[in-house]
Amino acid sequence: MRCFVTGGAGFIGSNLADRLLSRGEEVVVFDNFSTGFEEFLADAGKKPGFTLVRGDLLDLPAVEDAMEGCGFVFHMAANADVRYGTLHPQKDLEQNTLATFNVLEAMRANGIKKIAFPSTGSIYGEPEIFPTPEAAPFPVQTSLYGASKLSAEGLIQAYCEGFGFSGWIFRFVSILGERYTHGHVFDFYKCLSNDPGHLHILGDGRQRKSYLYVHDCIDAMLLAVEKARDKINIFNLGVDSYCTVDASVGWITEYLSLSPRLTHAGGKRGWTGDSPFVFLDTAKIFSLGWKPRLTIREGIMKTLKWLGENRWVMERRE
Repeated sequence: MRCFVTGGAGFIGSNLADRLLSRGEEVVVFDNFSTGFEEFLADAGKKPGFTLVRGDLLDLPAVEDAMEGCGFVFHMAANADVRYGTLHPQKDLEQNTLATFNVLEAMRANGIKKIAFPSTGSIYGEPEIFPTPEAAPFPVQTSLYGASKLSAEGLIQAYCEGFGFSGWIFRFVSILGERYTHGHVFDFYKCLSNDPGHLHILGDGRQRKSYLYVHDCIDAMLLAVEKARDKINIFNLGVDSYCTVDASVGWITEYLSLSPRLTHAGGKRGWTGDSPFVFLDTAKIFSLGWKPRLTIREGIMKTLKWLGENRWVMERRE
C-alpha cells in the first residue's frame, strides 16, 4: 500500500515512515520542514519505495497532487507548541485545524477513505476522572493546542459520517524517544547542558505526567489500524503509570551525574494550558493485545542517550 505521511520529517512522523518502509509499504512524506529535519529521513531516503514532497498543508492543490495514488493517510503534522499558544493563537488554528481540513479535502478529491490522526490527551483539559477514559466528558478546554486538536477530531468524525471515511484517532500522552525535539525532557536536558549547576522548573514540580516511548506508540497505532474496524476508532495511548516532574528531573540528573540546585515557579502548573495531572485509561488499546515495552523511566533514558549522541538538534532547534 502507498501511505501518505504528513509531517513525516518530524519526530513521530519520521519514525513512522521508517517503520512503514520496513514493512514493505510505499511512503510519501509531505513536510514543509518548519520543525522537521532532513537528517531524520536519511534512512528512508535510501529505500526505493520512498518519496519526499516539500510542501505546505495550507496549499490544498499541492496536497491533492502529492496524495494522488495513495491508499492511507497518516496525518502526523501539527503545531505542538502548547506552552506558547497564547502568543500566536492563529498558528494552532492554521496548522492543526485548517491543515486537517485540507488533508480531508485532498483525500476526498483522491478517493482515499482511511486516515489515522494523532490527537492529544490535552483535549481532556483538567478531567475529574483518573485514569481518564476515551468516553470521559470534555471539560472546558484549557489550551489552544487542545482546542485545535479537538476541532480536528470533530472534522475527521464528520467526514467519516458524511463521506464514508474510516478514522483512527489516537489521544497521546507525551511521546519521547529517538528524534525527540520538543517537551519537558528536551528542555531540561538543554538547560542542564547550558548550566549544569542550576535547573529552573516551571510549576511546583508535583505535576504528574505520563510518557510513552515512540516505538511503543507506533506499535499501538499500527495494531489499532489492523484490528479496529469501526467507522470511527478512538484510542488513548500511554502507559498505565505516571511520574511527577521532579521525579523525572531526578532521573535526568542521575543519568547526567549532576546535582543542580532546583528552583520552581508558577504554582501547580507551569504555564497556561499545562495540565497538572495527565493519566489516561489505556484499557481499550491493551484489549487489542498491545502493551508498552518500556517504562516511563526507560523511555526517558533512551531519550537522553539519543540527545547526547545528537547534540546538533539542540542547536538547530534554536
